[in-house]
Amino acid sequence: MMAHRLWSAGMQTLVQMVYPPRCLACGGLVESDFGLCGTCWRDTPFVAGLSCDLCGVPLPGQSHQAELCDDCLSISRPWHQGRAALVYRDRGRHLVLALKHGDRHDIARPAAKWMARVTRDLVREDMLILPIPLHVRRHLKRRFNQSALLAEALAAELECDWCPDALERRKATPSLEGKSREERFVALHGKITVAPSRAGMIAGRPVLLVDDVMTSGATLAGATEACLAAGATEVCVSVLARAAKDA
Repeated sequence: MMAHRLWSAGMQTLVQMVYPPRCLACGGLVESDFGLCGTCWRDTPFVAGLSCDLCGVPLPGQSHQAELCDDCLSISRPWHQGRAALVYRDRGRHLVLALKHGDRHDIARPAAKWMARVTRDLVREDMLILPIPLHVRRHLKRRFNQSALLAEALAAELECDWCPDALERRKATPSLEGKSREERFVALHGKITVAPSRAGMIAGRPVLLVDDVMTSGATLAGATEACLAAGATEVCVSVLARAAKDA
């Protein structure tokens, strides 16, 4: 065992000599893998301090009690609590789009660490982590589900079970870009369901839903309702980035 560890450490050192660690955002040299350089770290809008207890958007002020943003005060959220690691702007938007459309799978592991930092307090006993699904046509076109990459890495960070295919999007939905909040909710109503073969996995357990970005919350609401209908005891959500009004 010791020999194996020494061999692994030696190989890692050799790899780093040949391929030195690079900043995830700008590509500059950094001291360790899966990191950001000082400048990019400073320019990345991490969610810190007070945030909405349902959607994770940053809030002004300081409080030791759960607070809600204006959106979550006006919209009924079916999930119990929610967290976001980044605000969807500047470097935060750049990282999300690189993961989603740039085949930058290397972003998933550090992103999961950022998500775990703000999500750890939501973990319940026997919690199951589920990614928001893609429709099969979009999955085949993109070749991967970025939410599943985040869910797998987050499950490892939080030491929870996860399942990549418990939720299904059987009917394709049109692009939601530019759609109003109401149009998004109408377009996604009933589109996400629990796979019949996975229903028993969800029943009687708390669920943590994972997605890359929360905008209106319509997608997460549809997935939450599907999980609750399948018998989940509670649903929480964790996203890499939250779109904010001032973004």
